[in-house]
Amino acid sequence: MAKKIGVAILGLGVVGGGTYQTIVDHHDFYLKTQRIDLTVEMVLDKSEERLTQLGIPKECWANGIEEVLANPNVDIVVETIGGVGAAKQFVTAALRDGKTVVTSNKELICKYSHELEEIAKRMGCGLYYEASCVGGVPIIRTLLDGVQANKIQTMMGIVNGTTNYILTKMSNEGADYAETLKEAQRLGYAEFDPTNDVEGFDSMYKLSILSSMAFHTKVPYANIFREGISKIEARDIAYGKAQGYTLKLLAIGKQTEKGIEVRVHPTFIHNSHPLASVNDSFNAVYMTGDAVDDIMLYGRGAGALPTASAVVSDIIHAATHSEVKYSTFKNEATAEKGTKFVTDFSSAYYFRLTVEDKLGTLAKLCNMFAKCNVSIVEIVQKPGNETEKAEGKIPLVIITHATAESSMERVVEKIKESDFAAVQTVIRVEA
Repeated sequence: MAKKIGVAILGLGVVGGGTYQTIVDHHDFYLKTQRIDLTVEMVLDKSEERLTQLGIPKECWANGIEEVLANPNVDIVVETIGGVGAAKQFVTAALRDGKTVVTSNKELICKYSHELEEIAKRMGCGLYYEASCVGGVPIIRTLLDGVQANKIQTMMGIVNGTTNYILTKMSNEGADYAETLKEAQRLGYAEFDPTNDVEGFDSMYKLSILSSMAFHTKVPYANIFREGISKIEARDIAYGKAQGYTLKLLAIGKQTEKGIEVRVHPTFIHNSHPLASVNDSFNAVYMTGDAVDDIMLYGRGAGALPTASAVVSDIIHAATHSEVKYSTFKNEATAEKGTKFVTDFSSAYYFRLTVEDKLGTLAKLCNMFAKCNVSIVEIVQKPGNETEKAEGKIPLVIITHATAESSMERVVEKIKESDFAAVQTVIRVEA
């Protein structure tokens, strides 16, 4: 006998629409393979045009969250609204009513999972959020049920498709950032206001969720170092490529002897690294466990059907598992007392400087780096543009050995105080 499961979908945007389509199109498949009769009982969205466009029967249209929760045929509530306003209100109400919730909302889970999970525990219902991180890539299920035999040591991920598309296009075509962003907006990869993506907030929320799960301790987003891609120039991508590097916006988490290191920033990685070949809007997470060694999960990090795949996967999991799993760590608003976070992390660095084209400049520069305890791997002189030539200056690219972030900052301050050089760009480099 098939188990009947009724679902309510809150929000019919890209993900909500894809979820509805997936459930309807795959009904018979789930009946055959999972032994569940999965149906959409109610849909809550303020756009009648959207409801009609998707062909949703009028008897399934809900006028408010109260109507959804009053329906005895709704077993699971799916939230795909986004943000932390109405979404938080509706999810909280559903959990308090004892309904299992599936959400794709990374900001909601990042900021309020501690509140929501406490309600879920109290009411004995589930809270699932596979779709909140890396779209259709099953990273959360892997952390929960695939690599739990391991102590995860490092995690590096391309977890935002918009920025990866922009950086790939800049790399392949030599286009500048502003031009590429406009193209990404025209194609629907970037929002009208792209701040959340290009300044690294989206990746920061996802890293908070994933690193908390990977390291079994709460990693609040406030503890994550964040830097976006809006200041990246095409010439730096080209210069890095000439030295054998590819530029990506990486979400990096490391469990070290000094503590947990979590950061989001543009990063040069060697062309031979598996993440270097992850292009366009694709995402990937590369992690290392003490037993399994290296693993990489790769796939589409956004889009209607890829993200719906993760949403429906959670629905099926909730429908077929009577036992609910919660966080493996003390899930509170702040990090557990005693948790150490590394702020002065270690990295290699790419510097692009403009310096006076005079005898002795290079010697003074090398001496400055040495005094700040920063060892140089290589220095490459690049042809200057017309402005630089007119001013009697040349661009230099410097790659350093791994050093402390504080040492890099001292170098930058020393160069700012000098009268012969200026820092144009600093980009971190991961092996």
